[in-house]
Amino acid sequence: MKQTPPLIRRGFAFPIYTESVGSGQSEREIMPVAILESPFPAPPPSPPRKVWTRSECERLRDAGVLNYDDLELIEGELIDTVGKGHLHSFALLLLRDWLAGVFGLSFVWQEIPVDVAPADNSINEPEPDLAVTSRPFTEYTGKPSASDLRLVVEIAHTSLAFDRTVKARLYARAEIAEYWIVDVAGRQILVHRDPREGLYRSIAAYREDETIASLAAPDSALAVRQALPPAVKG
Repeated sequence: MKQTPPLIRRGFAFPIYTESVGSGQSEREIMPVAILESPFPAPPPSPPRKVWTRSECERLRDAGVLNYDDLELIEGELIDTVGKGHLHSFALLLLRDWLAGVFGLSFVWQEIPVDVAPADNSINEPEPDLAVTSRPFTEYTGKPSASDLRLVVEIAHTSLAFDRTVKARLYARAEIAEYWIVDVAGRQILVHRDPREGLYRSIAAYREDETIASLAAPDSALAVRQALPPAVKG
């Protein structure tokens, strides 16, 4: 029995083996059965965690126990937002200036808490790096609701996996029409659209030599490199 080059199927490499059927007869291929479930045992359950709510966090902040300004409540967990780094801040400022030029500065919010889907609000209070609302900030007396958000943006330097999964599902359940992730290390922008049934059904990656336009401003194109820090050479 000998091995021939692997067959690539659905992202996995399956080796194909051949064996002789008989003397003087041609070889026939033996195709392995794809295993769709992990053969490894499930990891042990993690220790129980406290699920925090908005109201609990607000009470602790008001009592001076919790510095809630440096934390983000996502799925009942408190995420530390301190120390995002220079490249994160650089990309945020670049894109903020472009959005302000397209929509007007009073429509662009930076790291401000927003509401999501009603069912998620009690244990979630995301603070997207940037958000574009349907009305100027002077018309709001509280947080923008999900229906007011025309575009939300996360700058991902060290948080790409989290932004592509947990944050994406949270924003999709809120039916926010458009969600961008600026992937600083990958030098691309991931554009999420068409939220249905808790997922974005359209996800496209735009490289730094390409241009994109928001659904909310289809006549204004952004060159992706305009939102990226200079590439580090060497």
